Order: sequence, then structure tokens, then C-alpha cells
Amino acid sequence: MKSISLFGNGWLGRPLYERFVRQSFDVKLASRSCEDGFSVDIDNLDEDISAFLDSDTLIINITSKNIEGFRTLIQMIEKSPIQKVLFVSTTSVCRDKNMKNPRYAIEEAFKSSMAFETTILRFGGLIGGSRNPANFVKKKKLVGSARVNLIHLDDCIGIINAILQQNRWGETFNACADTHPTKEEFYTHVCKQSRVSQPMFEDTNEKLPEVISNEKLKRVLSYDFIHPDLMQIKFTS
Repeated sequence: MKSISLFGNGWLGRPLYERFVRQSFDVKLASRSCEDGFSVDIDNLDEDISAFLDSDTLIINITSKNIEGFRTLIQMIEKSPIQKVLFVSTTSVCRDKNMKNPRYAIEEAFKSSMAFETTILRFGGLIGGSRNPANFVKKKKLVGSARVNLIHLDDCIGIINAILQQNRWGETFNACADTHPTKEEFYTHVCKQSRVSQPMFEDTNEKLPEVISNEKLKRVLSYDFIHPDLMQIKFTS
């Protein structure tokens, strides 16, 4: 039986925790205010969290950019039984791979520790579950020609499960769906589907964000996406 400590109890963390429970994993859950688990605050790590870190594997799924807080957490992990860390990051670091991006700096801090192995999992924009993308763009102006890099909740959970089952450590994966429609194509589609007003679209002379490739993830994990085509996902308002 795998023993897992899961730091993060939000949109991804809660359904991930429920999946682990169904799989009969020994799982501990923590967040800043967790009624049915441990209270752990990355901005205030003065308290002893050794009981929470008493596992083989730690999954960190919080959005904090507190570099010093994570460095303190790493020191705590190094004194714990944790052997593997899965750090959930964001594909936004692909646009700015230097110390100006705090999430990239945090990735590097985890990878530099010799006390445990770390896999970095960078998710694109998160959709599915309670996150209907049509609700993100109401009354906004978007660059219509820009391509989207998005991933569904089902695949976020599926990919994490694949990494654990296959023991794929010491890797960095970019994770997004196979297709990258333009923002005008995608948001026009989902807003019509959800019966909400679509955003305004405009042009730009600025360099557009790059399309994020998931080829390494599919090759290394042999992972087949549950929702490979963003235009085929059904959303309701």
C-alpha cells in the first residue's frame, strides 16, 4: 500500500484525495484550513508538521509563490521519511525560465535536494469539474488568434496516478490536451454551449504564447488522454 501525503485540498486536491481513498492508499490530506486533515500553511511553518510528512510520497498542489516558504518546507521534508515528491507546477514557467518566475525558482529548489527525488508536473490552464471556461472570460477582451493550452480535471488526476503507478521520478512533464484551438474558436464554442455571452476578441502585434507540447508525457508514461480534444468537451453553465 502506498503512503501519500497530499498538500492541497482545492479543485484538484479534493477529488485526488477521494481517488486515493478509493484505491485504498494510506493518504494524509493537508491545507491551510483542512477540517478533515492536517492544517499546514506554507506562509507559516512554525508548527511541527512531522506527522503529516510521515509518508513515502508527498504531492504538493498549492498555488503559492512563496519561495522562502517552500525552502523551509524542503528542509522539513529532508528530515522526514518522504522519499518522493511530486510538485504540481504550471506551464507558465515555460514562457519565463529564470529566477524572475517564482514557480520556476521553487521547481529548482525541489530538484536540487539530494534527500528525495522530485518529479515536476506542469499543468496548462485547468478546466472541468467546477471550472467552466466560459465563466472565466465574461466581459473580457482576448487575443483571438492566441492558442490555448488547457487540461481537464480528469486528465490531471489520471496523469498523477500514472506517475505514481509507474514510479516516474526525476522527470519534468508539461501536461495539456492534444489540441490547441485559438481562443476565438474555443471560447466562442464553450460560451455558446454554456449559453453565456462570449468575450470580445482583438488582434495584437505582440508575440503570442507558445503552444505547449505533451509529447514527452505521452511517450514516457504511455498516457492516453481522456479528453484529448478540447472542442469535444461538454460544459454547462
